[in-house]
Amino acid sequence: MKIASWNINSIRQRESHVLSWLERVQPDVLFLQEIKCTTEQFPALAFTGLGYKAEVHGQKAYNGVAVLSRVPFTTSHRTLPGLPEDDAQARYIEIEAAGITLIGIYLPNGNSGGEAGYAYKLAWMDRLAERIATLLENDHEVIITGDFNVCPEPQDLAPGALSANDALVRPETRARYRRMLWLGLTDAIRTLHPNSPVWTFYDYQAAAFERDSGLRIDHALLSPTLAERLLSAAPDKAERAKTQPSDHVPLLVEIS
Repeated sequence: MKIASWNINSIRQRESHVLSWLERVQPDVLFLQEIKCTTEQFPALAFTGLGYKAEVHGQKAYNGVAVLSRVPFTTSHRTLPGLPEDDAQARYIEIEAAGITLIGIYLPNGNSGGEAGYAYKLAWMDRLAERIATLLENDHEVIITGDFNVCPEPQDLAPGALSANDALVRPETRARYRRMLWLGLTDAIRTLHPNSPVWTFYDYQAAAFERDSGLRIDHALLSPTLAERLLSAAPDKAERAKTQPSDHVPLLVEIS
């Protein structure tokens, strides 16, 4: 089973990129982040010809997540359980497919809005850990993937790519990411590529892609039984070299 994640940075600008990638790679499930459109504006019909059904949690101009699946699924949640009811940010989608709970997230960046914005990021990560703990306690097989906006370790960013006080690398951010691993999840990329530079994001500025100066902020975390079935995990760097690309590349994980 192939599960993928891609922060597409506007589905309306990059619908053709997604379509061509689906045709080439043929994942079973693709989670999208930063679709930047309302649920009604999402071009779901464009993907039905390739055999994909869409579930969308959109938001006007900002955020927004979706999932495209060619395997049957049911939708469990379109918002992160435990968040305040008035939280309108579209960042979470959870489905059940092939006996697995699959979660796609667009975790808050935390660099805007001052300390209040950073506090929102940390609170969101706390709720996410609580959701993961609940699922694992109830013996769910879980894959959580998406744009985490976290560089877990120093090796997950190119030298000089971020300042030490950036929200993606602050100690509190990394501690909350580790908490998810301590709950029993496995970082798919670091299991298979423990020491290699692996980038999933290249800024549009300063020729970051050409200089191979990137970040690893898109992740796939697997529960123990699924980690045992892990076959491969890697970003598709080729997508970043295309015309008008997203600043993120797809992350593809395969399990047996």
